[in-house]
Amino acid sequence: MIRIVEHKDKIQFNKLAFHPLQSWEWGEFRLKTGIEVLRLGRYVKDKLTETAQITIHPLPVASLTIGYFPKGNIPSGEMLEELMELGKKKNAVMIKLEPHVEKSQFHLKHHRLKPSPYPLFTRFTFQLDLSTSEDQLLSKMHHKTRYNIRLAQKKGVFVVEDNSDEAFETYLKLLKATTIRQKFFAHTEKYHRLMWETMKGAGIAHLLTAKCKTGDGREETLVAWVLFLFNNILYYPYGASSNLYRQFMPSNLMMWEAIRFGKKNGAEVFDMWGALGPDPDPADPWYGFHKFKEGYGPVLTELIGSFDLVVNPVAYPLFNRLQLAREIFLKIQMNLRR
Repeated sequence: MIRIVEHKDKIQFNKLAFHPLQSWEWGEFRLKTGIEVLRLGRYVKDKLTETAQITIHPLPVASLTIGYFPKGNIPSGEMLEELMELGKKKNAVMIKLEPHVEKSQFHLKHHRLKPSPYPLFTRFTFQLDLSTSEDQLLSKMHHKTRYNIRLAQKKGVFVVEDNSDEAFETYLKLLKATTIRQKFFAHTEKYHRLMWETMKGAGIAHLLTAKCKTGDGREETLVAWVLFLFNNILYYPYGASSNLYRQFMPSNLMMWEAIRFGKKNGAEVFDMWGALGPDPDPADPWYGFHKFKEGYGPVLTELIGSFDLVVNPVAYPLFNRLQLAREIFLKIQMNLRR
């Protein structure tokens, strides 16, 4: 039987969640942003055995909506049918599913399920096994990565966990500077504040800062990362950096200290939250970030991809044409910022 999950089942809900974006707390955060959140659960003899946290996003036309089911498990046939019924009730064009499941012989099957032409998450991610020793982890890194870590340490860069309000305000300032410098769009300041207060309050979000002392003795924050620690997996969803002292390689030390932070706190895997494919294009704007992560010796992991559960087959093609127009517009905007 599938029904709405009640708060009393929150702990079990989180135990079944495949990813922080399927956590109860992420749902609470999205509710604060004004997005409708629905938590479905499949119960067997009153025991919760499967979950799906769906967000409902209104479209500006014809009272239509889009459903989104990010980073969950592969839904059962019963759950897929329930999602179809939910989509009909919410006047949805589709429900987008992006399971956080490695590619294998198992595939999603439903007559209304199509590979999505517009995924929101990358199909690939880097994952690092944290069960080995620090020496073993260092030995698997690219030699230039190890050199840059040592360089940062010699230059006096140090990394601390700082979850204070002051540190988070510094993170927001660095994030704004980073988006301008690297010419990409980010979530709003309000979005980050609500995310931080909710996920930090649950003990999931942690803020690491890389600092160094300036000539006059002040401490300057060079890099700030928000990390998620959930169900023994460490994630790196958000990062920001200053344009100062970049030659000190503070981001390299930050990644190493994030790895050490994960090990110290019982994480078994470090999921680096996205990567390009196995043969990345050097012209891709994310190529440098991909190579940066790759230097730490993680495994490039391919997920099963993004799928659209088509609820309204008449509106779906029109929606995709609008999506194409939006992507073209955003690319023009990005080029204008360069």
